[in-house]
Amino acid sequence: MSTVLPVPGSEQELAAFARLQARLPALFERVFADPLAPRAVVIVPGLSMDPDVLATVVGGLHYEERQLAMLMLLRLPNTRIVFVSSTPLEPAIVDYYLGLLPGIPLEASRPRLALLSASDASPLTLTQKVLDRPRLLERIRQAMGDPEDAHLSCFNVTPRERTLAVRLGIPLYGCDPGLLQYGGKSGSRRIFREAGVPLPDGVEGLAGVPGLAESLAALKSEKPGLMRAVVKLNDGFSGEGNAVFSFAGCPAERVRHWVEAHLPLNLAFEARDMRWDLYTAKLAAMGGIVEEWIAGAGVRSPSVQLRITPVGGLEVISTHDQILGGPSGQVFQACTFPADPAYAREIQRLALRVGRVLLAKGALGRFGVDFVSVPGDDGWRHAAIEINLRKGGTTHTFQMLQFLTQGHYDAARAEFVTPDGGTRSYYATDNVVNPLYRRLTPEDLVEVTDRHDLHFDAQENRGVVFTLIGALSEFGKIGVVAIDRDRASALALFRSTVQVLDAAAAQD
Repeated sequence: MSTVLPVPGSEQELAAFARLQARLPALFERVFADPLAPRAVVIVPGLSMDPDVLATVVGGLHYEERQLAMLMLLRLPNTRIVFVSSTPLEPAIVDYYLGLLPGIPLEASRPRLALLSASDASPLTLTQKVLDRPRLLERIRQAMGDPEDAHLSCFNVTPRERTLAVRLGIPLYGCDPGLLQYGGKSGSRRIFREAGVPLPDGVEGLAGVPGLAESLAALKSEKPGLMRAVVKLNDGFSGEGNAVFSFAGCPAERVRHWVEAHLPLNLAFEARDMRWDLYTAKLAAMGGIVEEWIAGAGVRSPSVQLRITPVGGLEVISTHDQILGGPSGQVFQACTFPADPAYAREIQRLALRVGRVLLAKGALGRFGVDFVSVPGDDGWRHAAIEINLRKGGTTHTFQMLQFLTQGHYDAARAEFVTPDGGTRSYYATDNVVNPLYRRLTPEDLVEVTDRHDLHFDAQENRGVVFTLIGALSEFGKIGVVAIDRDRASALALFRSTVQVLDAAAAQD
């Protein structure tokens, strides 16, 4: 690489990035279809998101570990992985994941894995930590080998990740940051309209408190029976940037005046420790939307994960039913795969409409479409509420299932099919929390899994995989993916696993 580096965001950097991305289709065709082809995957798994909102996520730094699912790629004999983290990963965690590789001893996979760290636990995004350390960048280049065989994988893509790709001289398998607007809340609503997909009544493009008050008042005037509305920051994630406004007590007259007077009092935030002054500052800086609150008996929150390939393919990867929590039930907590068969094909059809619009605009990589679904006498009614133009909370869980079983998602059947023709489901969460878990180290967890046979059985294609292991001792928090033949069995396996963990942590 030239020692004269282009300025981030400059025309020179944009041109260099475009040249790198132009290499991706040929690389994709060469290595993704051939399990024996030499390849290198540089994984920089930090969450490049708003730091104030990210700070509300318990153990947020350890969410980098979710992409350890990609270590399963080491089952391919000529694949190398460079995994970069903010702080060094504990050896017991790495050995746990490498031990999941079916029939591959550690001595065969270890030499093809390079673990690098910025040794920096600060709130800065991991990508920025890497960019700030030229020697770390050089170590990444050395570890990845031939750049013609390498590509960069990140959780989400911002201008920082574009700069990182240019500094490393490799293409990025992810959406161009120039298209980020389509993954924001306002951009999502515009895409839904263009795709002809139902969406909640609301207003996008808000940029401050006056617009927020006006939009809430207009929504109430149009729907006099509306009791609640949801406010969302454009770049919020997992529901942490949402707030709910209550219209309780709102008169039929002078609605705008009433809303303005009650905004600070009647707006309830989903994120813990969020304040009115901070939230409105975020709204002014990043913009947001207001939408009607969709309620009803049996309301669900399904999602569809899709992928746009470098050669222009569009495919459904998975469907999930999301389990939400938080003060008003908008924060992602867990998921069941696949989504309920009563509507899985229908939300796939709607999500594919969205995908075709994004494909035409040049989007690339994995993305998700979230819905709110309400049952009725004539079937389910679906409203699209969000596009996550990035990896998400269901990405690593599905990758784990796919890599471990060698199976695939059959979109026509809306089921996951293993090579022997069986079907598999899972229940997964990153939010199993118990203060007593702080008594357990990663080594203790491995001991508990051995004693109680909490493993993934490669012969049966069922069992348990743990994630976020690094958050165990510090935060009393861990992730679990419970895989079994159907949704009910997977949930039962999850519950029994948590019982074992609770009992082990309670022991003196």
